[in-house]
Amino acid sequence: MALTYARFKHARFSARLPEGFRYSRSHYWMAPVAGEEGLWRVGFTKFATRMLGELVDCGWKPALGEAVTPGQVIGWVEGFKAASDVYCVMDGAFESGNPYLQQDACIVRTDPYEVGWLYAVRGQPEAESLDVQGYISLLNATITRMAAEGHPGDEAEDADV
Repeated sequence: MALTYARFKHARFSARLPEGFRYSRSHYWMAPVAGEEGLWRVGFTKFATRMLGELVDCGWKPALGEAVTPGQVIGWVEGFKAASDVYCVMDGAFESGNPYLQQDACIVRTDPYEVGWLYAVRGQPEAESLDVQGYISLLNATITRMAAEGHPGDEAEDADV
């Protein structure tokens, strides 16, 4: 399935955001897996990967089929810039972490919307999830606030992905 993208640009940060995905306010995307009833993949948005930097490792807490809910810590990622818990943005049953990340965790930054997904859940996105236009509005507000607060590196250029 070919993805179509909405373009986003604010100051010197730009990104292409898949139009058919759902997005969380915590900068995750959620996409249904074609041909797999109720199965969704979840990953970090380009904005989130910019904040974390290159990933070097990750791990998952739930077992296959274990119930997960929005807001639950279900794993962790470690990057060159930061380490972070990974929160669930789905309601359902944990299916798997992305096995490819054990070979090349950096793919999360270089191909965040296709090969670089984090985990899969059979269920549905959190009720508060946004469509692409809602997420673009959130990004505009977030980047404007960060710039006003004087966060270092907020205006740094980022590749258009």
